[in-house]
Amino acid sequence: MVETEEIKKNLERVLGQIRDACGRVGRDPAGVTLITVTKTFDLGVVERAIEAGAADLGENYVQEAKEKIEGMPGSGAGGVRWHFIGHLQRNKSRYAVKLFDLIHSVDGLPLAVELDRRAKGVGKVQEILVQVNISHEERKSGIEVSGVVDLVRGISTLENLKVRGLMGMPPFGLDTEEVRPFFTALRELLEKIKAENIPGVSMDELSMGMSADYPVAIEEGATMVRVGTAIFGQRR
Repeated sequence: MVETEEIKKNLERVLGQIRDACGRVGRDPAGVTLITVTKTFDLGVVERAIEAGAADLGENYVQEAKEKIEGMPGSGAGGVRWHFIGHLQRNKSRYAVKLFDLIHSVDGLPLAVELDRRAKGVGKVQEILVQVNISHEERKSGIEVSGVVDLVRGISTLENLKVRGLMGMPPFGLDTEEVRPFFTALRELLEKIKAENIPGVSMDELSMGMSADYPVAIEEGATMVRVGTAIFGQRR
């Protein structure tokens, strides 16, 4: 069992490393959101994380997140922002728009259209990120770089979705300097799309970097880092 004090200590250490990374490149740490990844941990751990100061929580599976959010006291929101960071199946869209403040993993127009339809049904403008396959690995989710601009243009016509930026993951198993070019490429892609001035699109968020590489991601422009293991330890 991960206790509140241990979570708090690890959160403070990660936040310190975020400040250090920002300092190295002259960035304001307030411009980086730490998403505490609670996937596979039970509701008790989630509640302790919130008690320890976690304000943004990330989940990979809709059903697991639904059980946790609905199990929270009061309204279920727990006073935090919930992020969906896993692969989203279209048939889970109706739950996703009810549960999550930001969906990081929109990788195609059919999914976007379904999210738009479901968001309209609940009277919500759903904020999303477009997931890019920056590693060019077949087994990874995300749209290929060549198709990103067209996808963003397509989504921009949907009234109940709001594109806030991009998300991506480098290949696994690389050292910290080997991942840097992937983060650089994603930042440059975001800047390219931002320069297009697509109506209704704001390229303000860049979700990249996890426990093994988030300082490098921040140095390369990440505004959101998704950290679980460095806060909770290895998952069982």
